[in-house]
Amino acid sequence: MLKRPTLWAAFCLAFCGASVAHAEMTASQSKNPRVAFSDAVRDVLGSDHDGLTSVTQRRMDRLRTEPARDVDVMRYDASFLRALPAVSGNETWRCLTEALYFEARGESVKGIFAVAEVILNRVESKNYPDSVCGVIYQGTGKKYQCQFTYACDGHKEVIREPQAWKKVGKIARLMLSGEAPADLTDGATHYHTKSVNPRWARVYPRTATIGYHHFYRQERRVASN
Repeated sequence: MLKRPTLWAAFCLAFCGASVAHAEMTASQSKNPRVAFSDAVRDVLGSDHDGLTSVTQRRMDRLRTEPARDVDVMRYDASFLRALPAVSGNETWRCLTEALYFEARGESVKGIFAVAEVILNRVESKNYPDSVCGVIYQGTGKKYQCQFTYACDGHKEVIREPQAWKKVGKIARLMLSGEAPADLTDGATHYHTKSVNPRWARVYPRTATIGYHHFYRQERRVASN
């Protein structure tokens, strides 16, 4: 049974992680849910309010939208995922689930987690949009000019494998909630299958090879077509 954390438990989780806030990328005030959240809890927290406002957007989004889970030990295998209950979620969850389904559902469990890491690493990078959906659909105005081919190949995307959808949906939830450690790719922002050799692969350092994909970390901005 999934359990939603108490208000004070959520606040404690956020406050305890506040010490690393300065190491993470934050969004503009116009997009930052902390502004609305700040008004809602100011009277409750009093002097602790300032400490909570230093929590990063990504961490606050998790506390705001994701239920707590009883995941004691993270394992990258199918039996671990099967034991978890089916999940659903908001627009952010659906965007990530769709990307994992169309980009990586044929990969190993570890490989799917690794692709999810790339997307979330881009969200935290100043070189890309600051939301999951923004990253996934960046550049979809022109055919084959987007970051993720399925989003701009001109074909209607249909979910034909419900079991694969359930699997990647659970992975998306674990990644968005922060329960997966996100340490498989050493901060990778790019990946490609072993069958291709894009130009940027000769510029960015390779950080990992998992399944059918090579992973790379963008050290500086260059063209990535």
